[in-house]
Amino acid sequence: MRVIHTDIIINEIKDMCIKANHELSADISERIVAAEKNENEGIGKQILGQLVTNMDIAKNEMIPICQDTGMTTVFMKIGQDVHIEGMPLTEAINEGIRRGYEEGYLRKSVVTDPIERVNTKDNTPGIIHYDIVSGEEVVITVAPKGFGSENMSRVYMLKPADGIDGIKKAVIETVKLAGPNACPPMVVGIGIGGNFEKCAELAKKALTRNADVIPEKEYVATLEKELLEEINSLDIGPGGLGGKTTALAVNIETYPTHIAGLPVGINICCHVNRHITRTI
Repeated sequence: MRVIHTDIIINEIKDMCIKANHELSADISERIVAAEKNENEGIGKQILGQLVTNMDIAKNEMIPICQDTGMTTVFMKIGQDVHIEGMPLTEAINEGIRRGYEEGYLRKSVVTDPIERVNTKDNTPGIIHYDIVSGEEVVITVAPKGFGSENMSRVYMLKPADGIDGIKKAVIETVKLAGPNACPPMVVGIGIGGNFEKCAELAKKALTRNADVIPEKEYVATLEKELLEEINSLDIGPGGLGGKTTALAVNIETYPTHIAGLPVGINICCHVNRHITRTI
């Protein structure tokens, strides 16, 4: 039995919140650079050039990539041979978020109640997902996400007969409705299967997957490729002002579901697809 103190978890999450808000992962940053080179001359290319410059300034001068430093989602994969001591784990995770946003001088955007809307002033609580696995490691993924793109996300409860074509129709409809509001070029996370809440969680998790990793299921890999091509043919483009680059990536996660259902969650993310993973 391996013992991990919550002080370690707090410090890791604090640092991850700060780093994620200043530096994009390589899979996303490299796609933005490539998109700028590939885009036709015009406003779309200019906007992508500005995004590249913005990334460089954020990384080199430790300025947040986006002024909306998001609401923090944390995925915790905990080995069952780990004993965590110290404060309750959920409190520790939120303490890490709190310190990260306070010490990193990041914008605090979370309110205590959806109607009363009083700011918590430390960006807590976060949204936390736990997964108990074998082994004696803890894998932490921190994903701060702004609400310009979050507000454009949707859940569809399709019928099994809708199949692949129904999924495509739902995704394209969602992207069209998002348009410029999601600060394209966007990353589209899709969750297929489970139930109402599970498909949404899968879609969120899909955004944290390295965009260069090809899914093992052949139909999933094909669907990702086809959807990316279809989305980029919509001419929404960078900033919604036209161009070849409406999406940088489409990531799909799947899960078993009921014989009568085909739940589909679509989580739209702007080009600032922030996520970082560390193993303790």
